[in-house]
Amino acid sequence: FLACVLTSPAADWWQEGGCRTAACPAWVRPSRQGIETHSTAQQVRERLKQQVAEMKEKFPGFRPGLAILQVGNRDDSNLYINMKLKAAAEVMPKLVAKNISCYTPTVLKCIASLNGDPAVHGFIVQLPLDSDKPINTEKITNAVAPEKDVDGLSSINAGKLSRGDLGDCFIPCTPKGCMELIRQTGVQVAGKRAVVVGRSKIVGAPMHDLLLWNHATVTTCHSKTTTLAEEVGKADILVVAAGKAEMVKGEWIKPGAIVIDCGINHVPDSTKASGKRVVGDVAYSTAKERASYITPVPGGVGPMTVAMLMQSTVESAQRFLEKFQPGKWNIQYNQLTLKVPVPSDIEISQSCIPKPIDQVAREVGLFPDEVELYGQTKAKVHLSALERLKSQPDGKYIVVTGITPTPLGEGKSTTTVGLVQALGAHLHQNVFACVRQPSQGPTFGIKGGAAGGGYCQVIPMDEFNLHLTGDIHAITAANNLVAAAVDARIFHELTQTDQALYSRLVPSVNGVRKFSDIQIRRLQKLGINKTDPATLTKEEVNFFVRLDIDPSTITWQRVLDTNDRFLRKITIGQSPTEKGFSRTAQFDITVSSEIMAVLALSDGLDDMKKRLGRMVVASSKRGEPVTADDLGVTGALAVLMKDAVKPNLMQTLEGTPVFVHAGPFANIAHGNSSVLADKIALKLVGKEGFVVTEAGFGADIGMEKFFNIKCRYSGLRPHVVVLVATVRALKMHGGGPAVSTGQGVPWARGNLQLLAKGCSNLNKQIQNARMFGVPVVVAVNAFKTDTKAELALVVQLAKEAGAFDAVECTHWAEGGKGAVALAQAVQRASQTPSNFRFLYNLELPVIDKIRLIAKQIYGASDIELLPEAQEKVAMYTKQGFGNLPICMAKTHLSLSHDPEQKGAPTGFILPIRDIRASVGAGFLYPLVGTMSTMPGLPTRPCFYDIDLDTASGEVKGLF
Repeated sequence: FLACVLTSPAADWWQEGGCRTAACPAWVRPSRQGIETHSTAQQVRERLKQQVAEMKEKFPGFRPGLAILQVGNRDDSNLYINMKLKAAAEVMPKLVAKNISCYTPTVLKCIASLNGDPAVHGFIVQLPLDSDKPINTEKITNAVAPEKDVDGLSSINAGKLSRGDLGDCFIPCTPKGCMELIRQTGVQVAGKRAVVVGRSKIVGAPMHDLLLWNHATVTTCHSKTTTLAEEVGKADILVVAAGKAEMVKGEWIKPGAIVIDCGINHVPDSTKASGKRVVGDVAYSTAKERASYITPVPGGVGPMTVAMLMQSTVESAQRFLEKFQPGKWNIQYNQLTLKVPVPSDIEISQSCIPKPIDQVAREVGLFPDEVELYGQTKAKVHLSALERLKSQPDGKYIVVTGITPTPLGEGKSTTTVGLVQALGAHLHQNVFACVRQPSQGPTFGIKGGAAGGGYCQVIPMDEFNLHLTGDIHAITAANNLVAAAVDARIFHELTQTDQALYSRLVPSVNGVRKFSDIQIRRLQKLGINKTDPATLTKEEVNFFVRLDIDPSTITWQRVLDTNDRFLRKITIGQSPTEKGFSRTAQFDITVSSEIMAVLALSDGLDDMKKRLGRMVVASSKRGEPVTADDLGVTGALAVLMKDAVKPNLMQTLEGTPVFVHAGPFANIAHGNSSVLADKIALKLVGKEGFVVTEAGFGADIGMEKFFNIKCRYSGLRPHVVVLVATVRALKMHGGGPAVSTGQGVPWARGNLQLLAKGCSNLNKQIQNARMFGVPVVVAVNAFKTDTKAELALVVQLAKEAGAFDAVECTHWAEGGKGAVALAQAVQRASQTPSNFRFLYNLELPVIDKIRLIAKQIYGASDIELLPEAQEKVAMYTKQGFGNLPICMAKTHLSLSHDPEQKGAPTGFILPIRDIRASVGAGFLYPLVGTMSTMPGLPTRPCFYDIDLDTASGEVKGLF
């Protein structure tokens, strides 16, 4: 029965006498008596406990949280806080209590921290503030986020209450409790005459507003009201909060009135041990004879105030869950203004005003403390988001790849962005793009950036293509630290005795030598189970201090994120200080560093640190692998990479979210963005959402590595492959001339025979995708020079080759609108059963795994291992690395090892000239044919067109 009363909004049926029976509790019958506030408050708490239990059942791991901020240490404040703590412990399992005794800036800093804490849903500042320095109470209360201000004391909540927005604000707890008590009497508020005595911001003023918007006729009185007794005598409902002992006399009260006494006052009483007793603002003994209902003092309004605080906190938690419910997005999309002809990429990018990146984060359900802002347009996302969302189901996983491309690429990045813009801004699906961060090498070289193009870009494209948040710089620093450590260790071992090395590696500090954690790990690896440096034998010291690196086996190179052909081969150690210990070395481009591959494949900070430690840099003269952990640099590498491991959040032109994270080369490494970005995105989009990621180069390289390496380590399973094709590339594969920079004239326009012949490459790449058991949708990326007949022929032949669907796309010129048909095809394909499988088992011998890839994916008849590669197979198998997956390093311009062989060549022998190990990343990479991991600059590199407007600060001429 009481539960019905609590949930009845107006309780009009009370007026009909339907519940005035002997079965009802005595306190609800009209009579002159006190209101049983304790039992009412208890009923509220029981209801709240049930609501909290339901929330926890629906959202495992979720807990409503209340924070109480106390400034100072007043006894009365301590008493009130203890009351709230006790009630909160009964209703909610989580409470944050803070006590600060200092000046305003520190309090405001603490408030800002609690405002951003997603575990805190209700937040109150205990008043009065007690500080030995001046403190602005209004400034403090207004600093509390309105959505957490469960005390309702901020100006925003007070303003909403004053204008009647009761459903969109928090009401101060005491007036809210008073209103609940009035409702429990069964007396309808609407139409009644109400009088409020007192005008404080905490009780009187909000009580007036609350009664007014519940349709009472309200008068507010105070200590200066000259006709106070007369006004009180008119009240059907009287609320007194003046802070003056027994100010309202019983004889003033209208017979049958409801009286709510909020006062707590102490008056002298010699009969009490304390010499005083507690009374209210109303003379209770005489008032109870005239009132139909009256709250006692003490123990009247207080319990309801605390109960309402709990109720508001639970309401705030419910609002929080509605707002941040995983998979439930409320996203604002940007409207494109399309121009013909399509302007340059940089003009389009700079013409669009991005949403503030913290808004994007909120829209996709990220909490404030999970987002680290880097200016207005990019942010890093903390890995705590993945932990929070771990119980949520994943969305649909889509990989975008392509046919064997021309040197200029066929628009995989543009299609990736166009697809997510279509799914999000046009079909209103939750969708994330996950793409790689581009290297500055191609950016300033020939290819340009990787932000997409036309009206399908990640913005701002200049920030995307340049420094972003510094991840590539961190990788450069970490990689070169390892390189420096390798050469320094060789030098020191060659120039020092065992004891001298030992004294320097384990120095005496205040007469005490102590092994570091990483040195303990090295000792354990050597089978030496000692922790006291003084107990090692001479032989053990020798094993410990000497890595005995064989310089001819060093595989770790220095890196630079710039195309510089003159660093492909260098001689190091030329300074006289190196005492003649020089050797030949080289620089690679940063994105080919194993540390980049480690970043892309790591499953978390701890996993990344372990992978960094496992990286093999060389072999010892005994043929044993030497790792970064042996060098003692693992901890330092983790420190350099601790921020790089967090995915970068950006957005597309149409306002859909993008994770930009990691950028491993697709030849020397696996060519895919990070596992962590994909995993967080899949949780954020929800079960019905989509995550679209891109695999580098053609399907024979990036897609194969996506399946066999990335999916194997991540445990993720793709739903659809989107295979990008262009008429120009297919004509090239059919025997047409090579595509080069600046060649905008279509050759053999309308030559369907040439085009059909080139579709052999498309057919093979469709077969490659289907080999893994995943449906394929072909995106025919249309150029203005393509004819309708050409586009129709590609669509037809793609379907005949086994594609689930093939769609003409115009997203470069039209944005997401031009990829809607592609998005719909992807949606349909994602609903079909997927029978994903790997191409090979890891237990197979290294040579067999290489042969399977060569024959099944490339079309080779067999492989040929050159002597150096044969030696590496034997060495890596002996060292225990034979069960790693294979990451083929070959040209992206042909299915074969020869970039001049177009179409779908068969019957060739694939030469394997060498095999190297990325043990930390977790794969072996055979080198097919010849290639360099340090690209060179062309005669006219891209940077000729790039400039900076020093007046506006805008980048000009980029791409």
